[in-house]
Amino acid sequence: MSVHDDLSSIQRSLDDLTRSVARLEQRLGGGGLEVRRVRTDTDHLRDSVALLRAAAAAPDAPRRPDLVTIPDTPYDGSLWTDSDDEGLGARDRRAP
Repeated sequence: MSVHDDLSSIQRSLDDLTRSVARLEQRLGGGGLEVRRVRTDTDHLRDSVALLRAAAAAPDAPRRPDLVTIPDTPYDGSLWTDSDDEGLGARDRRAP
């Protein structure tokens, strides 16, 4: 079986589960904690399968983290006006 076939099978099973949970919710009422928990778990499964589908659609895409550019210019000294020096305390007071 291919990955696409497996994901389609999971999707069908998840659709069946969603319908069953909806019927159960109608019979028991949607106000109980147990029913809401099952509904939430079903929604999480649906989101997870969607993520799996997206990952399977682009398996060769590079998975690099987004790069953050750090400027070479010095930071503005006013950012540190009220800060404490690590281990030394504030500039105008004695160390603890």
